Amino acid sequence: MPGIQSNAVEPTKDELRGLSFSRKLVRLIPTYGLVILMFGLIVLFSILLPTTFPTLLNVRAILSDKAIIAMLSLAAMIPMVAGRIDLTVGYGIVLWHILAISLQTLYGLPWPVAVAIVLVLGVLIGALNGLLVEVARIDSFIATLGTGTILYAIALWHTGGRQMVGALPDAFYAINGTFVAGLPITAIYVLVITLLLWIALEYTPIGRYLYAIGANQRAAELNGIPTRKFVIGAFVASGLMTALAGVLLASKLRIGQASVGLEFLLPALVGAFLGSTTIKPGRVNVWGTIVGVMILAVGISGIQQFGGSFWVEPLFNGTTLLIAIGIAGYAQRKKGAKSK
Repeated sequence: MPGIQSNAVEPTKDELRGLSFSRKLVRLIPTYGLVILMFGLIVLFSILLPTTFPTLLNVRAILSDKAIIAMLSLAAMIPMVAGRIDLTVGYGIVLWHILAISLQTLYGLPWPVAVAIVLVLGVLIGALNGLLVEVARIDSFIATLGTGTILYAIALWHTGGRQMVGALPDAFYAINGTFVAGLPITAIYVLVITLLLWIALEYTPIGRYLYAIGANQRAAELNGIPTRKFVIGAFVASGLMTALAGVLLASKLRIGQASVGLEFLLPALVGAFLGSTTIKPGRVNVWGTIVGVMILAVGISGIQQFGGSFWVEPLFNGTTLLIAIGIAGYAQRKKGAKSK
């Protein structure tokens, strides 16, 4: 059963043609509302916190801290395009970052081999999720929750509740710790992946097929689209990106522990759901997801610099998720009412 519909409600060029500037603005504000809000927050916090917020140091901190969440949000977004939910983005990163370290420290594997093994395992778990959803016909929420819980249990068993520590090569640390033009290289990774996903979803048959499946799988099947293959492929892509995020997290933390990773699940889903409320409201999209993550990053950074307590971040994430789902649901109902 699809977890989210893929029907865009942004105004078309034909709908905007002939409208006055003011009426065009009224039609476009709901489409780009979150983008406006993001820049509004940046301006507001820059005025209120002129010595700390609008600085290169803060930009680096935001990009470095939220790059992994952005990658997980994009990973979660791919199955959402096809109307599915993948919860293993939050559970899988726990095991993958542990394995990326333990394969080197416990088993002496070279770091490229350890990274390759983690990526392959991520692909296999993604394929398993796809098979459970499409072949076994288990709801994607339940299937990925079950798979994710098993991955988390394996992480607990593998670590025995202890931290995985040891000397790692500098080249492995450089995967996350390098700076390019003054910015963390993880931001470059996210930008490249974002561009590739945007091109794939907006300008290739793969994207059109996935959106068609998310909108109405039965209609897509009747039009000759091999829905099973594309849904499984979406989970495989999500699994690969989750494993890559796990490798980056391992390079960043330099230790592996099962207590780290689950806190990424909620903000990753919030970013993906927020992405369905902007740019192309009512439809999960790449740039909307990035805007959603940036809203979280800017808002939390500003609140913390004002002295917000440790519980502010989960409160902000949970509240934003509820708002995002509410807006997405309203957009869907509005689209349905217009189509009648």
